[in-house]
Order: sequence, then structure tokens, then C-alpha cells
Amino acid sequence: MPRRGRRSEAAKVRWRKLESVPVDAKPGTPPLAPSAWNPTRSPPKKVWLSFYILVSPPVVRQEEPRVPSTSPGSRRGTGRRHRVETWPASRVTRRSCKLVLPTAEALEKKFALLVGDSHLRAIVDGYSTMPKGDFSLGVLASPGASAEELKLEVLDAVLPRPPEVICLLAPSNNLTASRTFVEAGAAFDALLRTVCKLSANVVVVDFPPRLCVEVSVQQLLRQEFQRVAALRSVRYLPVTEHFPLSSLALWSRDGVHLSDHPGMEVLAQLLEAAVCSQLELSAPKSPAPVMLAPPPLGTASPPPVRRPLPRLVVVGEVAAPRRSDPFAWTVVRGRKGDLLDSSIPPNPVWFSPALLEEMDRIVPASGLDAPLPTCSPKGKKKASPRRRPISDPSQLNPVERQV
Repeated sequence: MPRRGRRSEAAKVRWRKLESVPVDAKPGTPPLAPSAWNPTRSPPKKVWLSFYILVSPPVVRQEEPRVPSTSPGSRRGTGRRHRVETWPASRVTRRSCKLVLPTAEALEKKFALLVGDSHLRAIVDGYSTMPKGDFSLGVLASPGASAEELKLEVLDAVLPRPPEVICLLAPSNNLTASRTFVEAGAAFDALLRTVCKLSANVVVVDFPPRLCVEVSVQQLLRQEFQRVAALRSVRYLPVTEHFPLSSLALWSRDGVHLSDHPGMEVLAQLLEAAVCSQLELSAPKSPAPVMLAPPPLGTASPPPVRRPLPRLVVVGEVAAPRRSDPFAWTVVRGRKGDLLDSSIPPNPVWFSPALLEEMDRIVPASGLDAPLPTCSPKGKKKASPRRRPISDPSQLNPVERQV
């Protein structure tokens, strides 16, 4: 067993003073109780460590500037949203749902219906107002509802009259309610089919972006919704350019819902513009009036001349008058091979001998005195029978007389 070492009393006092006052003690902190001296400790090592802490200058550690995190779970909005009010539960989906219809005073205006999820809650509760237009507005909102649940709410809604236009806010809750994008597209197609049965004029407004969901995932869902709307021949209006992700004041602190100001104000203007544009497209187009150039200055315009309108009087079939000239040509339309038309009466005029002699002189009956052709025709022709000279018209048969 080793023998206990002896230390000087001065060294023991110096060590006790160093141990009683800690070097790194903060101001206002009670001093630690002095610990009894133990010969197994190595006093020189502790002395040198305490001396190093007292003499060495304090080291200041500089931290690198923090970059704002862009991960989906850490982004939050800076806007303010109203306190959520309690709505009655729906009997078909068991979710809170509310339908607001226009007053009876606006019956003469066209009826427009908004259908959507919790983004329309501020419009229903009156925290955000829609711009005034030439239409009466009804709102059907179901917070947290997916496309399938919105379809059930539309089927269960009781409307006073068929709406002229329906503006559907694309259901963004299918980002979490659907397992695949194909499933979300099928549910959205069923919702569109139900809405199109209520009104022929349907327009879809894209859902506002979310800060807590990946941008690529939201873009894939938007493309699926646009494809389904194109198959149904329904207009799909994008809104992502109106909600830049750098403007955090557009969203509330949850990163999902829009703030009352200015987020919902932007969405309300987009919804009103979509309804107005759809009403203009569905309105019957009247022909534009023809604008005539004004006459030059200093010239008096001529008085308008009233022209009589033509009158058409139908008197029935009128037989064409017969021609008085018997020698005039008559067009005979009949079957091929018919020489005489039974509808044309025979000509009772007899030719005089002098007229016949004159005809015989101009066109001889024998054909010998006629000039011969200069070239022979191509192909073989049938020889026409020669005419015999007519001496006395009285000797002709009735057919020859007629000819």
C-alpha cells in the first residue's frame, strides 16, 4: 500500500480557493460548495486547466446564416384567417355543409351557383365579398369534402330554379383523399357528370396552391383534372400564376387555406371573372349593325327613297300560247327513235308548184348537181337513197305530202 503523500499547507489553501469559486459561473448563480481535498486527484492538472481557462481569451463561435427552409412541411403563411364557425352537418356525408341562396328580389337576374370546399367558407360567412355582377349568386360549400362527397352534396341540394351557370372550384382535398391520380380523376369525372346535368354552362376554376404539399404532386393532380374537363368539353381556368409561392401573406398559418386579406380577395375576383365570361359565351349572339360612313361636312344628305317591295302572286299553271307562225321551228322532246310528236298538230298548208320548183332549183332532188366534197370522210358511211324527181304533187302519197 503506497504511502500518502504530504503536501504543504499553502498548496492546500490555494487549491481550496480555486475549487470554491468556479471559473464559468454566471453572475447571480450561488457558488458551489467546496469539496474536500482528495489526495488521489492530480492537483497540477486541475491547476493548469483552471489557469488555461482564466488566461485564454474567450472564443466567439460564428454561426452561418440560416437559409429559409423550403421543405413542404415547414412553409407557413403569414396572413390572417377568421375564426371558423360551426356549421350544421350534412345528412349524406356527415360533414359540415352550408347552402346560401340569393334573395327573392334578385329573381330577374341570372342565377349562378358556386360549388367548392373550405375555400368558399369565407364567402359564405361574409368575411370575403364577391364583386357585384349582373347575376344573383348562390354558394354551396362543404369544408374537407372530396370530389365524391361534393357530388353527393350537389345531388342533395334543393335549388329554387336551374342555374344558368355553375362555377366549380376544383377539389383540392383529393390530394389526401385519393390514393392515386387515376382514382382522383375518376371521382372528378363523376362530379362533372352530375354538375353538367344541372346546367349546360359549367366552368371549372383550378384550386389554389398549398404550401404544405409538394408542387410536383399538385401539378400532377391539376393535369389529371384538366384532362377530364377536356373530355367533358368543360372550360378549366388555371389560377396558379395569381398565387405566387413567395407571397406568404396570401395564405394563413396552416399553409392550406387562403387568408381573408389578400388571399380570398384574389380568389373572389377570379370566381367572378369566370362566371361573367361563361355567361358571355353562352349568350345568344345578335348580328352586329352595319355602320355607314357619315357624309362629308357641308354636303346635304339625299332624302331616303322608299322602294316598293316586290309582290309575288301565284295564279297556278298557265298554258303557253301557241305561236302564230307555222313556219317557226319547234323543239320536240321525245323518246329516241320517235319521228313525230303526237302533241304537235300536223301542218295543213299545201306547197304551191312554184315553191316546189324553187326548192328543187336550190337543192336538186337528184343530188348530181351538188358540189362534191374536197376530202372523203373517214370511216364508211351508209349510202343514202336517191330522191326521185317530183313532177306532180298530186301523185304523192299523204306521208310524202306531209314531209
